[in-house]
Amino acid sequence: MKFFFSCDWGTSSFRLRFVDAENERVVSEIKTSQGIALTFESWKQSGHNEDERIAFYQSYILEHVNKIVSSLKESVGKVPVIISGMASSSIGMLELPYKKLPFRCDGSDLIVRTVPGEEDQQNKMIIISGARSANDAMRGEETILIGCRPSMDDAARLFIFPGTHSKHILVKNNVVQNITTYMTGELFDLLSNKSILSASVKKNGSQQSTIHQHFADGVTEGSTSNILNSIFHVRTNHLFKKVTAEENYHYLSGLMIGHELKAVAGSKPNPITLVCSEGLQIAYKEALGILGLSDGLQYQNADAALIRGQRKIMDQAGY
Repeated sequence: MKFFFSCDWGTSSFRLRFVDAENERVVSEIKTSQGIALTFESWKQSGHNEDERIAFYQSYILEHVNKIVSSLKESVGKVPVIISGMASSSIGMLELPYKKLPFRCDGSDLIVRTVPGEEDQQNKMIIISGARSANDAMRGEETILIGCRPSMDDAARLFIFPGTHSKHILVKNNVVQNITTYMTGELFDLLSNKSILSASVKKNGSQQSTIHQHFADGVTEGSTSNILNSIFHVRTNHLFKKVTAEENYHYLSGLMIGHELKAVAGSKPNPITLVCSEGLQIAYKEALGILGLSDGLQYQNADAALIRGQRKIMDQAGY
């Protein structure tokens, strides 16, 4: 397999990348806001039968596959499409059951299904399911984790995936043992844009040194206090003119991240790997340092790990 299409289809976004499998280089890429939720609503409104659902979702993927193929200088044949994220959910293209923990970090025991092309006229599509514990779940992060190539040398390591719904994934001896989800990013968005606190915060505009101090104050308070009381301090800080709205924005960010990391700081911590974009890496790296959790800290780029993970799963499945 020289090339493959990497599809990351989330709840609110769609991304398709044409990848050179030999060096995992992205040759071409398309991003849209046509996430799984919007696609599901479009399918319901279309009036199609349940047995036409897969084809409905396929048609959207193939539309963008054809856009990328037509932009290439040479023919590449019917390249497989491997799909991570919400495509395997109840509102997705084909609902697959979660793989119950534990599962191996080489991807060999994840649930994978292939949707073949019709009479070899379409690209076959390989759908990866998510994983679950007794009371938590993930779809997409399991593929990225595999691309992080956890080491057998670590008796235990905590992988933190910051984001809208941050995931903390505990790996022991190359096996996933536990998943914990924190709604950090979503709660921050709700508080800063749709709550009474929205008038007390404003993004950007402060000196970097000031940002650092108020973010650090937020991390410290969030990791030690009752968060339901602490978030009201965002309002009183501004009401009593202790800080600017810009400084308060970073204080609130620190509160949310500090509270997410509270359980980690309160236990005997395992070495941590951050798996995210550069922007989130900066904030979480600073917060981990403030809480004394930087020993053995590593970093992985989530985009690159996704491609590695998808390729690994295809190899394990014999594609």
